[in-house]
Amino acid sequence: MEQRTVGRSGLRVSRIGLATHTWGSHTDTDDAAGQLSAFLEAGGTLVDTSPAYTGGAAQHMLAALLGDLVSRDELVLSGCAGVHPVTAAAQADLPAAPRTWIDTSRRALLRQLDRTLIELGTDHLDLWHVSAWDARTPLEEIADTLEHAVRAGKTRYAGVRGYSAWQLASLAACAPIITAHAPYSLLARGAETDFVPAAMYHGVGVIASAPLAGGILTGKYRDGVPADSRGADEATAAEIRHRLDERATRVVDAVVTAADGLGTSPLAVALAWIRDRPGVSSMIVGARDIGQLTGVLAAETLELPRAIAAALDDVSARTD
Repeated sequence: MEQRTVGRSGLRVSRIGLATHTWGSHTDTDDAAGQLSAFLEAGGTLVDTSPAYTGGAAQHMLAALLGDLVSRDELVLSGCAGVHPVTAAAQADLPAAPRTWIDTSRRALLRQLDRTLIELGTDHLDLWHVSAWDARTPLEEIADTLEHAVRAGKTRYAGVRGYSAWQLASLAACAPIITAHAPYSLLARGAETDFVPAAMYHGVGVIASAPLAGGILTGKYRDGVPADSRGADEATAAEIRHRLDERATRVVDAVVTAADGLGTSPLAVALAWIRDRPGVSSMIVGARDIGQLTGVLAAETLELPRAIAAALDDVSARTD
């Protein structure tokens, strides 16, 4: 798998990253182990985790695989802090309580980082992100915290996720960040307006999240909602169904037509398109099982002809 330099740093990552947000919910331990092994065998390096994924279960599962299944040195391990899972006990006592809460103070960020390092059994992350905007914490405090974590060797590089363009630009002016996560796909091109230009101006590499728009761009919803899909899951059904509008239909039809002409899958076409967008260093893609991941990895070898890429640009262009 091709490795790319991230922003104006020396860090190199695989241009497809492995997401772990389904680990512990839709992905069991055996499937997680199979995914990680297949990903590394394909040349992948960037693995994304978080203490907030599935209430901490995803990070716990990854920790069990490090050392036993794979060497820590084989991975570019990406983590984050700032979004804190509410304990199961609190959820039981308060059924209406939120699943997470946000605190990006120096105390909260470093405490969560230290816990992550202990749980993963490593002395550092390769990438550590502030995972949400917190208006209560001064930017100078966040910047100082990130610089401290880098200087202390607890992380090699720092970044952000969940930031808008102006928030990213404000922090990048005073903090040593090299990456910024943003939802970005053929169905979510809002980042192109100001987020991507801001990132490129500040030498920050964009990591595209949700590049398949919740699976819509695979074409799985063209003839209804599969029983095993996110659209059938109560927790995500409303979000998926909301996106299944007329524009989505046009874009998905174009992706399927392109895939048929190229003899590949709609999934591969959608991923190849986002992979090659200006400013994108990598994309984080999740899979429930090894079968889905195999389809994701197939996108690595697909090069979209210019005419097809241009046609997809046109059909997916925003009109608002």
